[in-house]
Amino acid sequence: MTRHRLILAILAGLAALPAQAAPDTLALHCGALFDARAGKLLDAHTVVVREGRIAEVRDGRAVVPEAEVIDLSAHTCSPGWTDLHVHLGSQSSPQSYSEGFRLDPVDYAFRAVGYAEKTLLAGFTSVRDLGGEVAPHLRDAIGQGLVKGPRIFAAGKSIATTGGHADPTNGINDRLAHLIGPPGPTEGVVNSPDDARQAVRQRYKDGSDVIKITATGGVLSYAKSGDAPQFTVDEVRVIVDTAKDYGYRVAAHAHGEEGMYRAVTGGVTSIEHGTYMSDRVVKAMKERGTWYVPTVYAGRFVADKARIDGYFPPVVRPKAERIGALIQETAGRAWRAGVKIAFGTDMGVGPHGDNAREFIYMVEAGIPAAYALQAATVHAAEVLGVDDQGVIEVGKRADIVAVPGDPLADISVVMDVSFVMKDGVVYRRP
Repeated sequence: MTRHRLILAILAGLAALPAQAAPDTLALHCGALFDARAGKLLDAHTVVVREGRIAEVRDGRAVVPEAEVIDLSAHTCSPGWTDLHVHLGSQSSPQSYSEGFRLDPVDYAFRAVGYAEKTLLAGFTSVRDLGGEVAPHLRDAIGQGLVKGPRIFAAGKSIATTGGHADPTNGINDRLAHLIGPPGPTEGVVNSPDDARQAVRQRYKDGSDVIKITATGGVLSYAKSGDAPQFTVDEVRVIVDTAKDYGYRVAAHAHGEEGMYRAVTGGVTSIEHGTYMSDRVVKAMKERGTWYVPTVYAGRFVADKARIDGYFPPVVRPKAERIGALIQETAGRAWRAGVKIAFGTDMGVGPHGDNAREFIYMVEAGIPAAYALQAATVHAAEVLGVDDQGVIEVGKRADIVAVPGDPLADISVVMDVSFVMKDGVVYRRP
């Protein structure tokens, strides 16, 4: 049995009890409804769900004789949220670096099942997993109903350059490096346009849904620089052009200004993190319509943990302290400058299931609560290139979450999700 088939078999073996079978028709009596397109709250509505889709949206507390009623009259209903930047196969801890030498893919698969369910129950009905070989298999297991979790758009292995943020051999000794050999496009490491083209094709072969590149150094990789550019513009353009052949969009991890600018110029769909975003980059992003996914949560988390002796290796600690603390300010500045923003946390850096805290951090940065909710609904759907989710409208997927009270008046209520429905199946109810 191949390693990938073994992972899928393990995920199947972890099959959780299925959610309660839904009746033919459900009627959700929502005290308020978030209109994601307009970015405003509507009064009480009844949302009728049939066969996993939204069948009707009626004003007020409508009577639907054939339906099972779920009373959400003290709640605000929202389209299911999407986190555009997660890593479901891992979670940061002081042991993370040594575990890479001790654990097998199967170990990470077992962990990922629990992380996925926590994410779904926190209100995130879809995620974009930007780097992790477990994710495509977890996606399939969730899609087959074997385990509970959000809908996953999986990147699989991130594409890096030699020594770059996603080079899997960073930090290992010479003896191990000699045994493993230099990683190439199959392992997601490229050093030319031809390599870049092959790496995208390999991700297609592996079953990815999206392409992720590490356009600059990173905070948590075992390497000195967190912001140096690591791709040429030609390499980025080849990746973007090849990705288009397969219907893929490209997300670019980027902290440094120059690498960010090259990624935007090369045509990526989104910039992730964006710490040292300059006026030049802002101008390029607005001209090209490039999305920004701030991941404020991750920045704050690593900056906090950098103060703890021993949490990070010495080569990582100064990067975490310096770069992490800047992302929240960058997010607010980008919003004020008119850059398009979508929602992402980089969860896996912090504990899975805490994703909604990003809403709070966005509002703290000066982003209006309504815009933050749009970032995780209609904006996220646009980034993914899908048109069947992100809004509560007839014919769309029945992905719906509910929180008590008014999230536009008090964004903190997003941490108290009372109701979660994905594809018409209820996973959490008051």
